[in-house]
Amino acid sequence: MGELDRERILIKIGQLDGYLRELSSIAPETRGQYTGIEKRRACERLLQLCVEAVIDVCSILVAGLRLGLPAEEDDLIRRLTGKGVLSPELGDKVREMRAFRNILVHEYGRIDDDLVFEALTRRDADFGSFRREVLGFLKAQPR
Repeated sequence: MGELDRERILIKIGQLDGYLRELSSIAPETRGQYTGIEKRRACERLLQLCVEAVIDVCSILVAGLRLGLPAEEDDLIRRLTGKGVLSPELGDKVREMRAFRNILVHEYGRIDDDLVFEALTRRDADFGSFRREVLGFLKAQPR
């Protein structure tokens, strides 16, 4: 195995935690409260940043574990689930996150507010699972 850049991983997880705190401070409790262009766009952007932090951690792990050069982001996830860094269930969730991020970035005019609100309601579970699995993996690795 290569040398894991634990510090960079922890910095990215810290950024993820910060984005999630910001999101918690502005996310509405109900779909009815999810109105106003500023609220919607702020939530979208913070979700995008959260997913990008997850993908960055995956990239750092693949490089540090010397799992080869991934052809695309989905390849990162496949390599990490194949080596047991991420569970298959979490790998599927990270793929969903990546697809959602792509919708936010590339199809900005056609964003489904119901889809974004649903992502807001799942954020703690999905991002929390990612955080726990990565930190658990790091803890199990020799220094």
